Amino acid sequence: MDLRHLKYFLAVAEELNIGRAALRLHMSQPPLTRQIKALEEELGVALFLRTPRGVELTQAGEMFREEAQSIRMLVEAAVDRVQRAGDGKIGRLDVAIFGSGIYDAIPKLLHAYRERLPGVNIVLHTMSKSEQIEALRQRRISVGFNRMMPSLPDIACELVATEPLMVAVNVSHPLATVDAVPFGALAEHPLIVYPNLGRPSLIDRVIDLCRRRGFEPRVAQEVGDTITAIALVASGFGMSLIPRSATTVSMPGVVYRPLSDAPEAVVDLSCAYRATDRSPLLQAFLALVREHRAASEAFPPQPPPLPSA
Repeated sequence: MDLRHLKYFLAVAEELNIGRAALRLHMSQPPLTRQIKALEEELGVALFLRTPRGVELTQAGEMFREEAQSIRMLVEAAVDRVQRAGDGKIGRLDVAIFGSGIYDAIPKLLHAYRERLPGVNIVLHTMSKSEQIEALRQRRISVGFNRMMPSLPDIACELVATEPLMVAVNVSHPLATVDAVPFGALAEHPLIVYPNLGRPSLIDRVIDLCRRRGFEPRVAQEVGDTITAIALVASGFGMSLIPRSATTVSMPGVVYRPLSDAPEAVVDLSCAYRATDRSPLLQAFLALVREHRAASEAFPPQPPPLPSA
């Protein structure tokens, strides 16, 4: 027995007439009659009683109709799920995230993806840059978000956003009273830099920016994440350069100021994926990333209002 037999049987069971069922199936009546007879022989029971007006279901036929309808529904549901999976509408997407990236763009992207494809289960993993690269190669994740990703032949990157760096400064510091901080002023004060793992990182970007301005930064502490850096600023250990998205972190004793003269002081956020991955789930996600980037470029986010010192 195959699915064709169920299709033929249900057409006859619903029409109760071989001729009408044949028209519905776009076939002639004799082949349909032969198929029904072959099905009855295979099952070893009569499914229909022939009448002058057509056919009637036997008791066995009534029972088989219920089972056949259930099978048809299961097959249709399975086909729908497979097609939706092929279109990238259901399945599982494993996403690796990291510290400061979770403050703005990543939550927005994940929320938009969940709204667009509610059948996809998004599973988040917190990983360093090196862990993300290894997990991508081992197929344990499909996407990894990070900054300053190295160029690798088997890993592709899609730019999510480029955002300016802001100065986190203690409220008691003289620079807390200015509207914007000249980049050169950083040469005179200790800096807290992060993250100290997954190099190259924002640490290397900050050091490079300082050297391009002709001075070596006075690195007071190298820490692992944004929150620790801001906490140390609050404790008076120094200042820190952080991405603008991280200024949503409100901590007593800390204010954020833009740089007045350093348009080049920006940092990227990218999503990495296997260069050979053509899965519909991933492609749907990358399409959303490109939409987000285009919208951000057309309508760049405004800097947050500056709190008073």
